[in-house]
Amino acid sequence: MSTVATNVFLGTGRRKTSTARVRITEGTGKLTCNGRDFENYFSHENFAKQAYAPLLTVDLRDKIDVTVNVAGGGVAGQAGAVAHGIARALQKMNGELRPALKKAGHIKRDPREKERKKAGQPGARKRFQFSKR
Repeated sequence: MSTVATNVFLGTGRRKTSTARVRITEGTGKLTCNGRDFENYFSHENFAKQAYAPLLTVDLRDKIDVTVNVAGGGVAGQAGAVAHGIARALQKMNGELRPALKKAGHIKRDPREKERKKAGQPGARKRFQFSKR
């Protein structure tokens, strides 16, 4: 059928409203996100760098191929979700990488979400202008 990868490690990353499904295999450092190269997919190079930061932390940038399916949210949220997913997959691949990834802050999911808009206000916290008279 298709080529069977020997060692495939999966990781799910989340950030804001984005979810990334990450597959890592040993290879030559090929990074693809939704069928496109990281540099093409993420609008700014800083987002691409943020997305593959866990690989740089453990010096595996040119030894691992990453394939990502990411959905929901915006560019920043998706980049964070991809980084989280890569970190989780790396941890599954080699448990000894956990301390380095954890120290760099890649393992913990960023819990910050958008606060809901409240009734009678223009935003979550902002109020309409107060008039005494």
